[in-house]
Amino acid sequence: MIHEGRGVLRRGPSVEDARAVCVLLHGRGRSPDDVLSLAERIGDPEVAWVAPAAADNSWWPGSFLAPFAENEPWLSSALGAVDTLLHSLAVDRSRIVLGGFSQGAMLSLDVALHRSARLAGVVLMSGTLIAASEWSPRMAQLAGMPVFQSHGRTDALLPFGVAETLRDKMKTAGALVEWHAFVGGHEIPPGVLGELATFLRARIAAG
Repeated sequence: MIHEGRGVLRRGPSVEDARAVCVLLHGRGRSPDDVLSLAERIGDPEVAWVAPAAADNSWWPGSFLAPFAENEPWLSSALGAVDTLLHSLAVDRSRIVLGGFSQGAMLSLDVALHRSARLAGVVLMSGTLIAASEWSPRMAQLAGMPVFQSHGRTDALLPFGVAETLRDKMKTAGALVEWHAFVGGHEIPPGVLGELATFLRARIAAG
């Protein structure tokens, strides 16, 4: 769930004035400030950036790769909390890009798979395939969806090969996946930020 006491951090123009809204979910053990540092480095004046804080700095406490049931009820609670946040922004979801890093990336995809309202795009930075039995039947939900996916070839936390499997599943379902593999580990290198900026500009142009 979202840590109400720490609030939701924002950068850039108001969501009403922005041409696109990028909601970023931090990784486990991290904070909204971490992901919002990306906004400062990209510096697009037409994007409103929003980042909530997870309770105890974690969207769910279990293993990233544990079976779906082992991450309940936390995963469903986190999904509901992010969905509520998106609704509270009071802008059409076709203007919202939802994404995150690591655990935040996985939660972003979980939201996209479970909600019928179309997002402008999904950003998956160093995420992976979880809850395969739950996700696989829902992959058709991503047909036509722009997806930005990046992953380090030497990621010691979330194996590169599993990220490739997720990529292939999304592509097979018809998602428009932009795949950015890089030499590195569990991180967001400068080259990925440059590609992400291009992805966001494309979402603004498409809107």
